[in-house]
Amino acid sequence: MSSESPRSRRRILIGVAAVLIVLVGSGAVFALTREGDVSNPDVEFRPEPTQTPAPTPVEEPRKGKKDPLDDFVWAHYGYSKDRRRYLPASTLLRPPFYRVWSETGSVLLEFPPVLGGKRLFLLKNNGALYTISKKTGKVLWKKRLGFLAASSPAYGEGKVFVTLLQRGRTVKAGRVIALSAKTGKVLWNRLLPSRSESSPLLDNGRLYFGSENGTIYALKASNGDVRWTYKASGAVKAGLANADGKLYFGDYKGRVYALRQADGSVSWAKSTSGARFGLGSGQFYSTPAVAYGRVYIGNTDGKMYSFASRDGKLAWSKGTGGYVYASPAVAQVPQGKPTVYFGSYSGRFYGLDARSGKVIWSHNAKGKISGGATVVGDIVYFANLSKKETIGLGARTGRKVFRFPRGSFNPVISDGRTIFLTGYSSLYALRPKTR
Repeated sequence: MSSESPRSRRRILIGVAAVLIVLVGSGAVFALTREGDVSNPDVEFRPEPTQTPAPTPVEEPRKGKKDPLDDFVWAHYGYSKDRRRYLPASTLLRPPFYRVWSETGSVLLEFPPVLGGKRLFLLKNNGALYTISKKTGKVLWKKRLGFLAASSPAYGEGKVFVTLLQRGRTVKAGRVIALSAKTGKVLWNRLLPSRSESSPLLDNGRLYFGSENGTIYALKASNGDVRWTYKASGAVKAGLANADGKLYFGDYKGRVYALRQADGSVSWAKSTSGARFGLGSGQFYSTPAVAYGRVYIGNTDGKMYSFASRDGKLAWSKGTGGYVYASPAVAQVPQGKPTVYFGSYSGRFYGLDARSGKVIWSHNAKGKISGGATVVGDIVYFANLSKKETIGLGARTGRKVFRFPRGSFNPVISDGRTIFLTGYSSLYALRPKTR
């Protein structure tokens, strides 16, 4: 027989009921915040003129003539410093394609290369940096820099800049390195106290990136000296986007930040809610894109968010039903409207109105989408992680116009003449077939 008195049992039952009420109430909040989309149509939105497609020649010039694309630069992950992932290339750069060359391997390629003139710089996940001729696919030089990497390099000032997750097999910390783009000689090297998979950003002689202990670094690009640091509330996995003198990023505590580029001081920082019963957010792995006076960034709570770049006010959020690790592309192609392009672990790929967040179209990829999208000309490309393939959709319509049986994460960059496609472990150069 229980030794508890009826009064004690009554108190216990009342306490249990109270807990259940709180949990049910919290569950209701969770359902509303996780599933419900947010729309604040009055938040500032800055229209921009449509970018005219570059008059880039699709064919190479005759022998003896200078190739204008010898000076073309795709310097960062996401192409531009604001990480829009949009190249307004000629509409002649469309499928069907033929393969010009391939550089095959067995090591995972989670991130695409960057491009400096005649050379591609590709960082493999084993920490090896490859420099490849964009014309022939020949490896010009390669160098093992560490044990583990998951980022794209940055290119500029005749240098290549690399961040590493692990600098050694048993060392759970990274490093940042600057190398000569021509020879691969290490120019400077800075050891980091934690790991980094943040694709670096180069601007006005400074290098910016984040790390897993939440530290944001601003280094002098010429020698690696620290100009300033800032400590976020959680791990910073993704790259930083740069616009209007500010650096934008999210962290693993569900906060989005805008830091003043000059000194690292906070312009604004905002939290989101959407997971853990509405009391906190998921994690920001996505590299943000900044356009039209907005910051666009995906979250593992299943949503794509749009914040005002000036003050961080939430403009809209759109739920997808799956993790959004993907970095968005933002573009207004000719005859189109400003659109945000991204995929979700739910298996759907979206084109959303950049102002309102409303769905313009969506495509059922029938497989998880983890990597970022890229718009080249009037086609948006993404990789299906489940099917290991790359898909191209009409940016205005969402109709499938291209499929390549290789691809996993972040598949495409371009110089306007050639599509450089990153498969699971190989790199391909593709050009339009003559019509």
